Amino acid sequence: MPEEYKTLLEGGVGEVTEKKSRFIATAMPVNSEEEAVLFIESIKKKYWDARHNCSAFVVGRNHELKRCSDDGEPSQTAGKPILDVLLAEDIHNAVIVVTRYFGGTLLGTGGLVRAYTKAAKEGLLNSKVITKHMGLCLTVDTDYNGIGKLQYLCGQMDITILDIQYTDRVGMELLVPWAQVGGLKKKIIEATSGKAGLIDGSQVWFGKVGNEIKVFDN
Repeated sequence: MPEEYKTLLEGGVGEVTEKKSRFIATAMPVNSEEEAVLFIESIKKKYWDARHNCSAFVVGRNHELKRCSDDGEPSQTAGKPILDVLLAEDIHNAVIVVTRYFGGTLLGTGGLVRAYTKAAKEGLLNSKVITKHMGLCLTVDTDYNGIGKLQYLCGQMDITILDIQYTDRVGMELLVPWAQVGGLKKKIIEATSGKAGLIDGSQVWFGKVGNEIKVFDN
């Protein structure tokens, strides 16, 4: 399983015009084929009077599921170019629907591929892309003599401190990137002479949103 992947934090809409044909791209994060299909159907209802609503989606951290539809356009001129944009940008768990309002001029197969590609890129450009990292919630139990050393260690290794509880001892909840779990545990043991208790919590995905770290379920 990859330890990080790119996806959409928020969807977006982009539009391009080619020879009076309008191409409106709507992007959205999804977590399943069912969600993607429902979103595609909702866009078709929204733009019911359009000539075409072509689409593509990818689901899975290894792009396990890939689907695309030309929705009446010549084969390989719409859905595949949209899918190729998602794959080229290495976006996971996302769907893009490109709605076309025909402008009266045929674009040819090459023109269609370029238009749908350009529109899909605009849709992504107006979305919020985030890189999610695999991590572990690690609880550290220490005495008051160890807290300063652990805070310094977290600062050195850029480890996020989610919470600190002060009682007769100190409990720290840390968000640790998966690749750093082994190294951090070793350093904690060394820094506290083996006096700190370590409890593995849940595996999570996290990413940076603005200046804050946000934890996700998937």
